[in-house]
Amino acid sequence: MKFAYRFSNLLGAVYRQGNLNFSKDGNAVISPVGNRISIFDLKNNTSETLPVSTTKNIRCVGLSPDGNLAIVVDEDGAALLVSLITRAVLHHFHFHKPVNSICFSPDGRKFVVTKENVALMYHAPGKQREFNAFVLDKSYYGPYDETTCIDWTDDSKCFVVGSKDMSTWVFGAERWANLIYYSLGGHKDVIVGCFFEKDSLDLYTVSQDGTLCVWESDTELDGLVLKKRQEGEVIRGKAEAPKEKKTKNVRYKQRSKHFFNKEGDFNNLTAAAYHKSTHILVTGFASGIFHLHELPEFNLIHSLSISDQRITSVAINSSGDWIGFGCSGMGQLLVWEWQSESYVFKQQGHFNNMASLAYSPDGQYIVTGGDDGKVKVWNTNSGLCFVTFTEHTSSITNVTFTSSGFVVVSASLDGTLRAFDLHRYRNFRTFTSPRPAQFSSLAVDVSGELVSAGAQDSFEIFLWSMQTGRLLEVLGGHEGPVSCLCFSPVQSILASTSWDRTVRLWDMLNSWQVKETLPLTSDGLYVTYRPDGQELAVGTLNGEISFWNPNTATQTGSVAGRHDLEMGRKETDKITAKQSAKGKSFTSLCYSADGESILAGGQSKFVCIYNVKEQMLMKKFEISCNLSFDAMEEFLDRRKMTEFGSLALVDEGAGDGDGVNISLPGVRRGDLSSRHFKPEIRVSSLRFSPTGRSWAATTTEGLLVYSLDGSLVFDPYDLDLDVTPGSIRKQLRLQEWASAIVLAFRLNEKALKQEVLETVPHEQIPVVCGSLPDIYVEKLLGFVATCLEKSSHLQFYMTWAQNLLMLHGQKLKNRCDFNMYNIRYTVALSKQRGIKRAAEEDKEGEEDEEDEEDLSDEMSEASLEDAEMLL
Repeated sequence: MKFAYRFSNLLGAVYRQGNLNFSKDGNAVISPVGNRISIFDLKNNTSETLPVSTTKNIRCVGLSPDGNLAIVVDEDGAALLVSLITRAVLHHFHFHKPVNSICFSPDGRKFVVTKENVALMYHAPGKQREFNAFVLDKSYYGPYDETTCIDWTDDSKCFVVGSKDMSTWVFGAERWANLIYYSLGGHKDVIVGCFFEKDSLDLYTVSQDGTLCVWESDTELDGLVLKKRQEGEVIRGKAEAPKEKKTKNVRYKQRSKHFFNKEGDFNNLTAAAYHKSTHILVTGFASGIFHLHELPEFNLIHSLSISDQRITSVAINSSGDWIGFGCSGMGQLLVWEWQSESYVFKQQGHFNNMASLAYSPDGQYIVTGGDDGKVKVWNTNSGLCFVTFTEHTSSITNVTFTSSGFVVVSASLDGTLRAFDLHRYRNFRTFTSPRPAQFSSLAVDVSGELVSAGAQDSFEIFLWSMQTGRLLEVLGGHEGPVSCLCFSPVQSILASTSWDRTVRLWDMLNSWQVKETLPLTSDGLYVTYRPDGQELAVGTLNGEISFWNPNTATQTGSVAGRHDLEMGRKETDKITAKQSAKGKSFTSLCYSADGESILAGGQSKFVCIYNVKEQMLMKKFEISCNLSFDAMEEFLDRRKMTEFGSLALVDEGAGDGDGVNISLPGVRRGDLSSRHFKPEIRVSSLRFSPTGRSWAATTTEGLLVYSLDGSLVFDPYDLDLDVTPGSIRKQLRLQEWASAIVLAFRLNEKALKQEVLETVPHEQIPVVCGSLPDIYVEKLLGFVATCLEKSSHLQFYMTWAQNLLMLHGQKLKNRCDFNMYNIRYTVALSKQRGIKRAAEEDKEGEEDEEDEEDLSDEMSEASLEDAEMLL
């Protein structure tokens, strides 16, 4: 089994905090999600999360005018210079203080950062290699409070900075004789946005209380005079400087003043954006309403309520047609086309933590259930949610797909199980118990006919029929909450584990009686079957994973994984991390497709892969390095410790909220009404995909997908000095098709590989396929398969695939070892179906049927041995 899994995508979260940006062409939204950056392609309807992460949640993102570079700054002021072409970090820098906004100049030569009450102007990094990519040019002082927003003139000569002291400052980027700085007032609240008019020094300023001021300058951009230093002539030992002509200083006057809150209702203005070409101002408010106005006349074009929470960020694309909105309270990201008054993009993650996930049988979809009572279905290819079910009224505890892949079943604490149809997107079955019960576990058998759920308050297991929706049986016997259920993939046996330190195996064909009871050393938390049904893995409260043979009811091995979870101390913990680690355990397990390894995750930032046979740790993945989460580090910062405990125990206030909330008694989940709540990092559920090429985990950060098929931008194979794009195109000009393909796959650039393949004449394809080395045949076949999904040259790539399979099919078949588990599963399934057919036949031909079964078993065993020999 391969263990080179890499972070592939982040699903389940589309926006957390920070500013939104549109790409240069206006077809993609760049959104900060926690400590990562996600790019949503609005034309192709796909999402991508960059393999770049900061140490804390991202606060602001600055995009260069050419769209190739991005500066990402987190809450502490640590900055990363990221290339959006190669997806690589080019430079690290630390501003040592929180940064409110960052903005590149339109010519791309400089960028300005607002930090505390200072505006810092840096030389922007160029295309050449530099030892220090961030070189400070000037520091601009003036405001008395924190600076909040920035905007540049179109010619990059001046920039304007808004501040929390209700003032706006215009600074010259160069040493202008008639403009050094200019301070503007006129507001009674914090400045939210300040914008220059196109090709002008005229200004618009917007404050938090809903006031818009229009400022008119008496000087055009061409009227700015550069201050020159001239040396004076020495006459009779005295230096006389030449007299300079006095230039008239730039002055502003308030042309008009407009108010958004004309009705008198107090509604804070929280975000603003201005499109200079179309003169459109977009403003977002704390109530979730946004307005479109045409300036400078302040004509209302459009107004709409898009959320119940405050709008924290607004962005407009280059053409001015699409407007992006971010709502951090609900985790919403919306793109609105104001001319057609329709949504271009509308996504929302789970409001609270995700509790469970499941892959569809074909691996194309992932279903998730959260503490917000919503069931969401995600497309693994696009990374977007395409349907949300909101029928549940309480937290979702478990979700799963049926074997057909078209039905999703969910269990909730509201006392219901619901089955959803993915064809019509509706809830077609609702399962309830005779007495109200909170369902904490869920399982559906292989046929999709039986649905079972375990209760955490009545300690019972309920069985329903999927077709009729009727309750078939109530299984009693557990003496504690039923924590997990799992059906055998090859037999009609249900395994259940409970806090009563037992695993019970229930026979579904024999009056639902207990077949075996397996004793555990601690409370059972999770149980799962191996894909062939011949082994059972159980996770317990003491951090162990025990393996059992369900046929003989004997334990075959165990793994002590508590030390692999490692330790982390929360800021409010009064005990050390070493002591708190004694309560850590694995809460979710999943076998790999071949059954040789098991994936485990729980109350930790690590996900572990163990080898079942050797009972040893094979690989450990750190799912997050975000220090904005709690329990990330073993030791707390000594500078925050006092003789009375940690300073984190002090509730200081609301931050950017609307006042301090009163702590609510009896609250056990969520932020507990605390203003400085830090969610604890943990893994609530994880699953391998049916193909085994990827696995997904629901964590505090979101739904993380790790894959072997990492779409790396540059991952060369057998790279050498002579392998260059120039040498590849030279081989194409010489019509050396096979050597050009080999060189292209050695360089491994996607665009270049596509160019080489599409240059080859279609009549030469059989000749080229026959002359390719074996090692490149598999790579070429995989690339052709990906091109078949997206390319318009369908027949051309079908010709490639046909010739490759005809000429090299036997060699590929002999080398293929990824489908060994498929063969084993098929043979085991054929045995099981043979037994079921035998039980249904009449008793008269029982002896003949037994002979046929023995013969089929021998043939199945022989076919299995032949398959293993072949592989």
